[in-house]
Amino acid sequence: MTGHMRLGFHAPETEEELAHLVAEAVETRTPLEVMGRGTKREIGHPVAAGVVVSTENMADIPLYEPTELVMVAKAGAPIAKIEAKLAESDQELPFEPVDLGPVLGYAPGQGTIGGVIGANLSGSRRLLKGAARDHVLGVRAVNGRGQLIKAGGRVMKNVTGYDISRTLAGSWGTLAIMTEIALKVLPAQREVRTVIFLGLTDQTAIEALCIAMGTPYEVSGTLHMHASLAARFSDEDIAGAGVPVTAIRVENFPASARYRANSLKQALLAYSPAMEFDTERSKAFWSEVRTLKAFQDKPNPLWRVSTTPTAAAKFVGTLSRKMEVSAIYD
Repeated sequence: MTGHMRLGFHAPETEEELAHLVAEAVETRTPLEVMGRGTKREIGHPVAAGVVVSTENMADIPLYEPTELVMVAKAGAPIAKIEAKLAESDQELPFEPVDLGPVLGYAPGQGTIGGVIGANLSGSRRLLKGAARDHVLGVRAVNGRGQLIKAGGRVMKNVTGYDISRTLAGSWGTLAIMTEIALKVLPAQREVRTVIFLGLTDQTAIEALCIAMGTPYEVSGTLHMHASLAARFSDEDIAGAGVPVTAIRVENFPASARYRANSLKQALLAYSPAMEFDTERSKAFWSEVRTLKAFQDKPNPLWRVSTTPTAAAKFVGTLSRKMEVSAIYD
C-alpha cells in the first residue's frame, strides 16, 4: 500500500498487514477505530475515526494443549469457536465472559476473544475465579507506532516491570491492537447447583448474598433481579414467580456441590425458604444470565454500574425516584 490510506473498513489477515496499516495511519495522522466483529461497537461514546480496523480475519486457534490448560487464539476468533474447542476436552474459560452481542442484535458467541479481553469482560464467576485479565498469559499486538510487540508467554510466571498483557485487558483497543492471546483455561465444572430465593427486597437480598460470599462454600455466582426482568427468563418457576428472584451458585464435584448448596440453604433459612436447581436447570439459567436475556429486545438504555454491594440498592432506589428502573445485581 502506498500513498494516502483509503478511508473505510480494513480487515487484515496477518500481523504484518495490520502493522503496515497502523504505520500508515500514523504517517497520515488518520485516527483508527479498532474492533473484532463489532458486537460491542454500540457501547459507550461514538468513535470519530477515519478508518475501521477489524481483526475478524485473524480467527485461528494455533495452539491448544488440554493437558497444560493453555490455549492460544488469534484475536478475531469468535467465543463460540473457542468454547466449542474447549468443550471437546471438557474445559472452559473460567472467567465466564458475559456476552453482550444478543442485547445488540447479534447471535450468541459471535464476539471475539480479542474483544472480550480488550473490554475485560467477565461474568458471574469472576468473584471466585477472577477477571478475564487474570487468565491472560501473554499477548502479541501491534502498538500505536505500527510495531509488533510480544508480552508474557504460555505459562504462569512472575512478571517484573509493567505487565503489558494485563494492561491491554480493558483498554478497549486504545493502547495496542491485540493479534494473539494466550489464555489459561480450566476443567469444566461437573456439578452446578443454584439456590433460589423468591420475594426478597433489594436490600435484604444483597445482605443475604454478602453473607453467602462470606461462607467457606466457594460461591461462584450471586444474582438478584427485579420481578419484571425475572419474567423474561425461560425457567417457568423463575418467570412465573411474579416477585424478585435471588440466586446463589455453587460448583464442584457432585457430592461437594450438593453439600454446599444444602449448607447455604440452612445458613440463609432466616431470609426465606429456598428451592434448588440441579445442574441442567442451573446451566440453562446462568447461560441466560450470561447473555443478558432479561435485557434483550428492550428499547430502554442499558447501564452497567460498578459499586460496592452495600451501596447498590441505595443507588438503584435513588435512581428509581427519578425514572423507571429495572435492575439486576450481579
